[in-house]
Amino acid sequence: MINWLKWLVMGAILLMAIAAATVYSTLYLSLPKLEGNSATYHVTQPTHLSRDSLGHAVINAEDLFDAAYALGFAHGQDRFFQMDLQRRAASGNLSAWVGSAALDIDKNARFHQFEQRAQAVFDNLPARQQKLLIRYAHGVNEAIDEFTTLPFEYIAAGMQVTQWRPTDSILVIYSMYLELQDGQVKLDLARTALKDTFGDEIYHFITQQSHFQAALDGSELPLSNAPIPDYPSPFNAADESKNESESADIRAYINGNNNDGLSGDIYDYSGGDIERNRARFNYRGTELPDIGSNNYAVSGAVTPTGAGLLANDMHLSLRVPIIWYRTQLNYSEDGQDISVTGVSLPGVPGIVVGTNGDIAWGFTNANLDNVDWVALNNDTDTTLVTETIPLPSGVHEYTLEVSEFGPVKILNGKRYALNWVAHHTFAANLAITQFGNAKSVDEAIEIGKHIANPTQNLVMVDSEGNVAWMPGGAVLHRETASYTAISEQDMRDNPPRRATKLPVVKNPVSNRIWTANARVIAAKDLPQLGDGGYALGARGRQIRDRLFEKDTFTETDFYAIQLDNHAQFLIPWRNLLTGLLTMQNVEFKPDLTYLNTWGACACDDSVGYTLVKHFRREVVQTLFGEILSSLDEQGVQSRTLLRGIEPATWQLIQTQPNSWLPAGTNTFDELLVDAYRRAKHKLLDKYSPLEANMDKLNWGSVNALTVKHPFSAQIPLIGKKLNMTPVNGFGDTYMPAVQSAEFGASERFFASPGHLDNAILTLPGGQSGHPLSEFFTAGFTDYATQAATPLLPGDIIYSRTFYKKEEE
Repeated sequence: MINWLKWLVMGAILLMAIAAATVYSTLYLSLPKLEGNSATYHVTQPTHLSRDSLGHAVINAEDLFDAAYALGFAHGQDRFFQMDLQRRAASGNLSAWVGSAALDIDKNARFHQFEQRAQAVFDNLPARQQKLLIRYAHGVNEAIDEFTTLPFEYIAAGMQVTQWRPTDSILVIYSMYLELQDGQVKLDLARTALKDTFGDEIYHFITQQSHFQAALDGSELPLSNAPIPDYPSPFNAADESKNESESADIRAYINGNNNDGLSGDIYDYSGGDIERNRARFNYRGTELPDIGSNNYAVSGAVTPTGAGLLANDMHLSLRVPIIWYRTQLNYSEDGQDISVTGVSLPGVPGIVVGTNGDIAWGFTNANLDNVDWVALNNDTDTTLVTETIPLPSGVHEYTLEVSEFGPVKILNGKRYALNWVAHHTFAANLAITQFGNAKSVDEAIEIGKHIANPTQNLVMVDSEGNVAWMPGGAVLHRETASYTAISEQDMRDNPPRRATKLPVVKNPVSNRIWTANARVIAAKDLPQLGDGGYALGARGRQIRDRLFEKDTFTETDFYAIQLDNHAQFLIPWRNLLTGLLTMQNVEFKPDLTYLNTWGACACDDSVGYTLVKHFRREVVQTLFGEILSSLDEQGVQSRTLLRGIEPATWQLIQTQPNSWLPAGTNTFDELLVDAYRRAKHKLLDKYSPLEANMDKLNWGSVNALTVKHPFSAQIPLIGKKLNMTPVNGFGDTYMPAVQSAEFGASERFFASPGHLDNAILTLPGGQSGHPLSEFFTAGFTDYATQAATPLLPGDIIYSRTFYKKEEE
């Protein structure tokens, strides 16, 4: 019996070893070929694709078209899975891959009909840009034709690789519209629902301006002096004559002090008051992340070299493989040798953020208003369109309503049509590739007027010391921007077209420019350019202040600003919480120790930061949760409104109107302390459910960065090997060092044209998406340790050469 058992165990081990060897050999066979020569019809002269020890793709070509072919080949080798995901996300075809779990994502994409619009955009492009996309697609397809074994993601999902079309690159641009600006689409609908449901007073109260403003010209918007409205009917607080003992019992139950030990997250009470409180205390909406990033620059007047200096870190979702791809393009145009180094976006030819040695440029999400929801008349004709969404087995039919103004959503029985800049043929082009030709900021500004992509803050510097900002990308023209739904007549009076007169700031007297998703346009430009969901402004103001702390800046100084995790924004919240808990010192004595040693930073070891952060969140959710939940029930995304909630929150805390108190709560101090108790219990329930050890609430653990592969959780045993090593959290929102568990700086870029030996490009992952590639994690350690990876490529270790194949 023992011998049989021994042989059974040995046999199982042998089978596992054979399976592991089979998996490894299959993965090994799918590694791309990085060396050798190839013949192709799609280059005009010998074209070289080389890689250094980081996998940095260095391309030497006769012209930009040959370079586009080689870049497509490199992207196809290293990142085809990522490219495929992005075109599927934009076209509404993720469900074919991952099943019905992606149906809502696909329906959202199909609502915009990006597949059809991509063809219209391509047809509208200049012939030169069409040629670039065609040549790039040939490169991608010849790379995937070399696959001897499909990439592991396709084997795991049972999917086949399909060829890359030139219009798929337009879909990748649309995927960035969804990543960067879909929140704006949802915001205007949420504003409309808020105003229609609760009236003008509540609408203006919740959406009021803040003092966190850092426009480039210093202009400020008037702050609200309107009285605080009563809590909106039918949500008014319970009558004060309610039995006090009953209120105390309810309060104890909510706070988790009931005898059965249940936390405040669980309720079983049928009373009307507690039902209303349930919506307040159970609301889980949190601010949208500050997608779009930090971007700041100085003129040569404040650098030791006399050249301009630029910093750029685009804040995006972080995953494996990472979104950006290290690229250097070397080619000739009009008799000039051009070398452009930076990051490209797999799926699209060209450098998105980078430098050509004469200029450097970068982007952040501008959040100008590019959305109108049009309230349709009752008799307006519409058409029903049925979209067929493939599933792994079968299909799902999705029907949408379309009007002459755009696709239609129904909100409270009313039809609204969407007019979004992304729906128009001027939404996308490849004019960004012309930055390689620019010799000065002035030339870059002229190019910036023609680029088309999700509207960005375009910041530029040059080797002569000039610095400039402008909105770069497709902007809808309008006489007056709107924040809630407009009428059909308003739409007809201002038919969609691209804005051509946009502001430019060049060489300001301060010698400094900064953007961080908040308003940087002058107050006088706001009526036309609008507010498409500006960040609160605290982060931008902190960057601005850092730029005025020194008289001279180097790349190292700029890196320090990007890593600034000082908790300036939360200091008033910490002071408020400390004062409240001091009055109840016995219960909260340990808590006060953490608050007094919090370090005023989103630092790894700070428990106090975690407590303050979650206290603020719970207070906001308590005050506004019921109102916002009612909007969610209407089918809108209420959390988009939370970006600007700070002024209203502090007005309530400072004035303490009784009508805003939850049922069974007598004072605002009681509300605030109860909110802290709930926040603390939720944290302990999640991070230390058995020991209730507050030391485990250190911010580094609570906010640890985990850059994951989308399939890692679905692959048993080895799936975790696809993820990057977790990194203790060091930043947060509302500060320059933006970071959450799966979100943060997607690149850290610092460049001074003419002095690129000191330039830096640090990325949160490796160049290749193949887990056996030596480039899979290369460079991530620098990101995790906040080191400075050189921008320029190192010594070449691999090289492919493409020769023109002679016609037969």
